[in-house]
Amino acid sequence: MNEVRFAALLLVTVVLTVSLAGGTPALAVAEPGVTQSADAVQYGRLAMGTHGAVVSVDGHATRVGLDILRAGGNAVDAAIAVGMALAVTHPQAGNLGGGGFMVVYLADEDRYTTLDFREMAPSAANAGMYLGEDGRPVRGLNYVGWKAVGVPGTVAGFEAAHRWGRLDWADLIEPAIDLAARGFWVDPYLAGSFARVAPTFRRYEGSAQAFLHGDGSSYSAGERFVQPDLAWSLQQIADGGADAFYRGPIADRLVEAMEANGGLITAADLARYEPIEREPVRGTYRGWEVISMGPPSSGGTTLVGMLNILENFDMAGLDPAGAPIAHMLIESMRQAYLDRATYLGDGDFQEVPVEWLTSKARAAELAAAIPAGEARRSADLGAAILTPPESPETTHYSVIDAEGNAVSITYTIEAGFGAKVVAPGTGFLLNNEMGDFNAWPGMTDTRGYVGTEPNRIAPGKRPLSSMTPTILAREGKPVALLGSPGGKTIINTVLRLIVNLVDFEMDLAAAVDAPRVHHQWMPDLVRLESGFPAAIATELRDMGHLLGPGRTQGDAHCIWIYPEGARLAVADRRRSGAAAAY
Repeated sequence: MNEVRFAALLLVTVVLTVSLAGGTPALAVAEPGVTQSADAVQYGRLAMGTHGAVVSVDGHATRVGLDILRAGGNAVDAAIAVGMALAVTHPQAGNLGGGGFMVVYLADEDRYTTLDFREMAPSAANAGMYLGEDGRPVRGLNYVGWKAVGVPGTVAGFEAAHRWGRLDWADLIEPAIDLAARGFWVDPYLAGSFARVAPTFRRYEGSAQAFLHGDGSSYSAGERFVQPDLAWSLQQIADGGADAFYRGPIADRLVEAMEANGGLITAADLARYEPIEREPVRGTYRGWEVISMGPPSSGGTTLVGMLNILENFDMAGLDPAGAPIAHMLIESMRQAYLDRATYLGDGDFQEVPVEWLTSKARAAELAAAIPAGEARRSADLGAAILTPPESPETTHYSVIDAEGNAVSITYTIEAGFGAKVVAPGTGFLLNNEMGDFNAWPGMTDTRGYVGTEPNRIAPGKRPLSSMTPTILAREGKPVALLGSPGGKTIINTVLRLIVNLVDFEMDLAAAVDAPRVHHQWMPDLVRLESGFPAAIATELRDMGHLLGPGRTQGDAHCIWIYPEGARLAVADRRRSGAAAAY
């Protein structure tokens, strides 16, 4: 990206500038050519600084992360602190009771690595556990309630990542404890989410206790939301580390609730859980390096597969929002999501052919089979291997520090508010990640049921995910930290970001803002976000594409690292996120 674009971004970045000494925030505009001191902090939808940057879905959590950086913590410290804060302020997806994936660049070691802290199936789980007496799945059993919960991985994952951190563990949890104990003002978005889920919360004692008023009513916008039970859990974790969660007082309350409500997780399941450091899935796209997450996430493998296909097409001179580009994207998505459904699962339980799925030679053959200006039918490309719907209520955030350490992290409790259950006295929601497994063994049909082996339930297995935390690099060094929530749309959101940045040389804000397209092989439908020219729908239909109703896609909170040393954090306009830098 050239100096003119760099200066223009500085010019339009309207921020709150706050000194280290505190005081009243003053509205300021960063002008080109002005060097800001290290004690200048920017907050807003866009934020730029030469030292550290943080961007997440929530302003409280973003501020916590930047405070950790300014206190001497590195990017990993800040990422842990942000994740703990989101467990307080963004209960739809921020969590202690879920799991996720982290892609990390360690500057002092000059290496990339990933951390898998995905949830696991309990030891009592089995492939047919969600089927009724008639042999068909019991509606909702794998999505709501105690039997939908997998063994959580977030706390263990954050503790495992802390070996790359710098500050004391307790210092990273303290801001979240303070937010939970003191409370924060409920905004309209959270109030609306609470109102929608309140009828379900009323069915579960712990959930009602944690998230509703004593009379069963939900919190309204402008009310202060205090979470004493969550503050207790966070304090146990601050004092006792992950042991407090998996073997100590929190584990005791979790197991007691499981036993009382027919859940499957036992004390042994909790004590057995371990996060896993894994090698990243790596690829290249037109000379750029792509570093992403491997199985049990399908994200990196599917992303690299699609980029490899697209690399065979010349996009020079084409309109980024035009039908020819959309056609190329759709057809690469169609093929890669078929591969996802066919081959991908937990690589600790079966061989996953990642090298073959991400090979350039195979991609060239697949690209040659894509007709110009003509849609293919998904059913013609393979058997009907459909995957169950994943929730959009995941969350992604990105962090970079002054030394160049970088973290791209996506974590979740799966559906909005997870399984909707809280162990009394703990204050945090538990995931419903068991719903990410194939629930009906042997049955694969056009309604969305999948019975194939790679993602079938087994004790200790980790369910397939679409989470795609990714780092885009040049000459080995991070240039962009990318990711998004959005269920199966996640991978396609990251794909579009990379195409916008690489092929069309958009600045990061424009790349994030640009409209997105989604296709997941089955159902055989294209979904377009608003923002495309009106004519594109007609052009795609003329090619033979089948269009479904449009919907908002993703929530990408990303960071760009300029060669001059500045870091630009961008919060996605699709949801009220916040960026900060200094």
